[in-house]
Amino acid sequence: MTEELKHFVGGKYVAGKSGRFGDIYNPTTGEVSGKLPLASAAEVSDTIANSQAAFGPWSALSPQARARVMFRFRDLVERRMDDLARHISNEHGKVLSDARGSVQRGLEVVEFACGIPHQLKGEFSDNVSRGIDLYSMRQPLGVVAGITPFNFPAMVPMWMFAVAIACGNTFILKPSEKDPSCPLLLAELMMEAGAPAGVLNCLNGDKEAVDTLLTDPRVQAVSFVGSTPIAQYVYATGAAHGKRVQAMGGAKNHMIVLPDADLDQATDALIGAGYGSAGERCMAVSVAVPVGKKTADALIARLVPRVRALKIGSSLAADSEMGPLVTRQHLDKVKGYVDLGVKEGAKLLVDGRDQKLQGYENGFFMGGCLFDEVTSDMRIYREEIFGPVLSVVRTETFEDALKLPSEHEFGNGVAIFTRDGDAARDFTNRVQVGMVGVNVPIPVPLSFHTFGGWKKSAFGDTNQHGGEGVRFYTKIKTVTARWPTGIRAGAEFNIPNLK
Repeated sequence: MTEELKHFVGGKYVAGKSGRFGDIYNPTTGEVSGKLPLASAAEVSDTIANSQAAFGPWSALSPQARARVMFRFRDLVERRMDDLARHISNEHGKVLSDARGSVQRGLEVVEFACGIPHQLKGEFSDNVSRGIDLYSMRQPLGVVAGITPFNFPAMVPMWMFAVAIACGNTFILKPSEKDPSCPLLLAELMMEAGAPAGVLNCLNGDKEAVDTLLTDPRVQAVSFVGSTPIAQYVYATGAAHGKRVQAMGGAKNHMIVLPDADLDQATDALIGAGYGSAGERCMAVSVAVPVGKKTADALIARLVPRVRALKIGSSLAADSEMGPLVTRQHLDKVKGYVDLGVKEGAKLLVDGRDQKLQGYENGFFMGGCLFDEVTSDMRIYREEIFGPVLSVVRTETFEDALKLPSEHEFGNGVAIFTRDGDAARDFTNRVQVGMVGVNVPIPVPLSFHTFGGWKKSAFGDTNQHGGEGVRFYTKIKTVTARWPTGIRAGAEFNIPNLK
């Protein structure tokens, strides 16, 4: 019998009222594990009202009081780490070690948010004119919302709501329909940490829920992570309705391998970054760019046996290196891209399309795939596959390698592997990509810096978390103050000129 999940609104679990439900799958077994209520526009509207009612009292608390809630929330998440990771593995399919790691990366943003009293400090200039002081302050926006993807059901929500709530906003989380159990538990833990009812509401839904959040005037800002077409839609719709929007989209992340690189290190990096989480990461390396034939041949010789030897298994098995993909539909889509690559003329060195796992024959499993001789005009190079497929694009020169990520329509992440400091410095300065790794394959910044790509990988003017996150979730107010001192300047009919 499958479990029927609920929403978490106003500090408690509430049943869905729309009568519409979606299926939740266990990707390892291929079986339906739960039913998810899909909120109606009316349910979303009621949730916004609940969040709006909670905003006044929550925003009136001191930043220190809000930080104490975040400290307690951090401790509760650490204690429930195994439960959260198991939810992720059961509904997403990533292996437990990866699931735990993703929760930890989300917790780092919670830890950043614990320092919100420092982050909200304004500026002050005394006596800018006789008896006049000038100061600024950052204040919360009100009700804000986050629409999060299936691949990081703990990390990305915490990237958003931790900073937003610490700044004094109330937050509506609309998680992915594919793996909602972890976000629901996070909302429950926020209540247990002492956040008042309505500060963090978790509402399940589909496009109807998203459109209501994007158009309702009571929602002041929306943060989104997902595919580029949906990111563009979220940004355009939210902005057209007067909201602040940050919308992170797709990616095609390259890893440049120069002739002087440590090829064993580069191979390890490509295996982990290309096939970890079955390639279902917006920061996954999906394109390897070796410079020179000798480098390419040596890299391929190392990659082929490693890809063939990947330990593919149940997401809960301790020795699994790669679990299943998230749904049957996504598995078919990724396999379709492999079919396309063969048709386009790329050389398929390792074919994982027929992967079957004994005892889990109905699971959504696929082995690692490795293409060589991929060219920049092929769709498997241009488009985001979001699966365990690595394409090798051979180049002859450093300039050719630099041009590939710089001219691609996506600009999320890129890495260069080299021992040459001059080459690395030149590359990091000139490459047209938002996040760069030097001998680091997945350059996701730590919480006190910010996450965000360029070009069609991101829409909006601010990045996720760090100082950019604080600026996104607050508005600045500037005060010019004079107190009576016996000085009379008389009436002024021009713009005041402070002297």
